[in-house]
Amino acid sequence: MPKKNKIQEVETRNLAPYAMRSRDSKGRAYPEKEHAYRSVYQRDRDRIVHSAAFRRLEYKTQVFVNHEGDYYRTRLTHTIEVAQIARTISAALKLNTDLTEAIALAHDLGHTPFGHSGEEILNKLMIKHGGFNHNTQGLRVVDYLEERYPDFPGLNLSWEVREGIVKHSSAFDIAGKIKEFQQSLMPTLETQVVDIADEIAYDNHDIDDGLASGLIKENELMKVPIWKKINEQITEKYAKIDGELKKYLIIRSLIDIQVTDLIRQAGVNIGRSKLKSYIDAKKLNVKTICFSPDMAALRKPLRAFLMEKLYHHYRVVRMSNKAKRFIEELFLDYVSKPEQLPQDTQKKIPKDGLRRVVCDYIAGMTDRSALDEHKKLFDPYEKV
Repeated sequence: MPKKNKIQEVETRNLAPYAMRSRDSKGRAYPEKEHAYRSVYQRDRDRIVHSAAFRRLEYKTQVFVNHEGDYYRTRLTHTIEVAQIARTISAALKLNTDLTEAIALAHDLGHTPFGHSGEEILNKLMIKHGGFNHNTQGLRVVDYLEERYPDFPGLNLSWEVREGIVKHSSAFDIAGKIKEFQQSLMPTLETQVVDIADEIAYDNHDIDDGLASGLIKENELMKVPIWKKINEQITEKYAKIDGELKKYLIIRSLIDIQVTDLIRQAGVNIGRSKLKSYIDAKKLNVKTICFSPDMAALRKPLRAFLMEKLYHHYRVVRMSNKAKRFIEELFLDYVSKPEQLPQDTQKKIPKDGLRRVVCDYIAGMTDRSALDEHKKLFDPYEKV
């Protein structure tokens, strides 16, 4: 098996000068002897995959509540799709695919049950006590809440993966509040790749789930220019293709053209900025990994369509509001009577504060466990 120095030699030989190399890592908060044949980022990836928070993603919602059906995406399937897309982009740009994959696998660890509605209500309930954000919660999960090692709290991940969790998407104002992550600096190119892969993945799988659920109709999508264009191309090539198969081909083509455009535009941006190191990329005041202006313009109507027809569909709004009520009722009941919490959870209250402990406890739940807990606390016929 290749030893760590051999892995670093491969990185030196194969990665672009602006990629983040494992030898340049700022390391871990708690010093550890590095593994004999895994790089720091490979080890991070494995720790994330084996974490309890990662496993719980299987029963956390994307758009549809878990019990709505087995077909729909969950946070886990979404995370796997993001990691696959991100690795493809990262490899094409000669970035560090191990770092990219680790960030991708960790990027949703801080999400609550019931998707963004869960995050919104927890933030409202915690607004006077530090608030709630899934990025900072993800960092809290890997730094503190996971308990898997005797020598340190959390997973003791590398600085770069932790930065990728905090600076995921547009959370730079949040990152600035955490002293070790500088708001003025861009995240690594590997983090930027994960951000865009995340957008590509959820846009396209939400179309798939929306069509499968019947909440959006294919004839409505024909009004979206990018969908209509790809549909015409596929119809011309496969005149008698089955409708379901055509849908898969269109979605696959949507992903492919976006990834292709992104790689090309990133190459242009890298050449224009004359990047010589990962530090050069972090010092820029704009993101290097982005779509071309033409593709960005093509994506706008698609995202607007999803917002109007899927995310604001009355059934989704009903699910969202119901989820908020469940979480708020759980939260207030635990705060009023914290002795209902498990013993191990209660022990954290003196150090972390009651509301933060309750918030952590609920945020770590899956859709299913939150619904079960609500039944136990509020249904008089349910066993506790």
